[in-house]
Amino acid sequence: MAAAESTAAPGLARGAIGLREVLFQSVTSMAPAGAVALSIAVGAGYAGGALPLAVLLALVACLLAASSIGQLAKHLPSAGSIYTYPAEALHPSIGFLVGWGYALVEALMGPTTTILVGYLVGSVMHDEFGWPFTATWIVVMVAAAVSIALLNYRGVQVSAKVGTVLGLFEIVVFLALAIWLVVRAGGGNTGSVFTLHFATVPGYHGFTGVAAASIYTVLAFIGFEASAPLAEEARNPRRAIPIAVVVSCCAIGVFYVFTTYAGDVYFGPHRYASFGELGNGSPWIALGRDVWGVGWVLVLFAILNSTFANGNAATLATTRTWFAMSRIGLLPAALARTHPRWNSPHVGIVFQLLVTLAIGLPVGIHFGPNTAFIFLATIQSGVMIAAYMVFNLSCTMFYLRRQRSEFNWLLHLVIPILGIAAFVPAWFTAMGIGSSALKFVTPLTYPSSETGLIIGIWCLVGIVVLVYLYMRHPARLPEMRRVFGDEPHLDHKESSSA
Repeated sequence: MAAAESTAAPGLARGAIGLREVLFQSVTSMAPAGAVALSIAVGAGYAGGALPLAVLLALVACLLAASSIGQLAKHLPSAGSIYTYPAEALHPSIGFLVGWGYALVEALMGPTTTILVGYLVGSVMHDEFGWPFTATWIVVMVAAAVSIALLNYRGVQVSAKVGTVLGLFEIVVFLALAIWLVVRAGGGNTGSVFTLHFATVPGYHGFTGVAAASIYTVLAFIGFEASAPLAEEARNPRRAIPIAVVVSCCAIGVFYVFTTYAGDVYFGPHRYASFGELGNGSPWIALGRDVWGVGWVLVLFAILNSTFANGNAATLATTRTWFAMSRIGLLPAALARTHPRWNSPHVGIVFQLLVTLAIGLPVGIHFGPNTAFIFLATIQSGVMIAAYMVFNLSCTMFYLRRQRSEFNWLLHLVIPILGIAAFVPAWFTAMGIGSSALKFVTPLTYPSSETGLIIGIWCLVGIVVLVYLYMRHPARLPEMRRVFGDEPHLDHKESSSA
């Protein structure tokens, strides 16, 4: 756990990427096509035809959080942004626990996304050509994990540019398909899907179903903050990061609402609870086959591109967060080492590959890839919803304590408070707490029902590590407040005010 600044040379690639790449880091981290086709589709089993309402509520909640993150990024540009925000605004111990939780979320993105790639290819190859499903998805998953690691190993410029191309392709394909579905729906178009009228799933009637579905609609947004850890490699990060966070959340949120609406009204809101039962790996592949014929292959490629790009972006965010925490001695020093030629945190990338395989293979084989995806995704949602609430609180406290002269009642108080409140239903449902007092909390199905227990164990381990650091290395935790990324004309090791 030794401090690692001496081993980190030559460091990350300063100023290597611009606003476009930073923006698409957030866009591809949300995996627009993959989220619509997979994670949001899971919510149909809870919200039924009211799923677009759950997406809209998630958009509002995440936009509020995006505003708070953008306000923090203006003053705290650093690869450790996710933990730097609460460390500076609240307390270093809170920053550590947020960073600890975020490390889990992003580490799980590797197995989650590669399991999905394997599941999609395995399902299609089995249905179309009779290939053995289990063997196919396992081989494809391993190949995807290795490919993502190799791409990230080459450095942020290559991986970020690839993410930009993949992100554009998936968005164009799904927008075209959604427009096609709306036109084909004809008189079936209705605004009632944005009400509780079609929230009629047995056991999840009314807002209970919308709250449960919002776990997976919020999951679709996770990643809009993923541009923040690239602050040290971005040009003009104080401007680029806030724009990327807010614009990506807003634009992709509108994309989610429209595409989900299109699938709902075309398939039929009254029977939308069974939407996830369509075959070929994703119900959206079945929709593509229905309206485009052989063009369904484009839909498959868009989803695969989206999921692969999501894994690529997640590895970028994960390894930069680990790099930042290792640089100040909070994680093993090896994770702060960067490649002498590519300036990539290559040790962290290899470690992420090992984590992906060590978690993804046994969990996927035990539960099956589809259930494994839902299980891992629910854990990620539970952690990130809590983190978003902390970011909102951090925004308020940072401007009250550190930048009082810039304090704005709307941006720094009203929006953060509303942002915290908007996430409460989804978080309580994901964690499985409060069901005795809150009528909208209904337990999820197994193994997702174990989310609260798993997150609780991870937090306990983090607390043990935190106590160890306070006892053995108390000087390291305040280092979480340091800002390492800034405009070129400023000292890149500028400390934020104490």
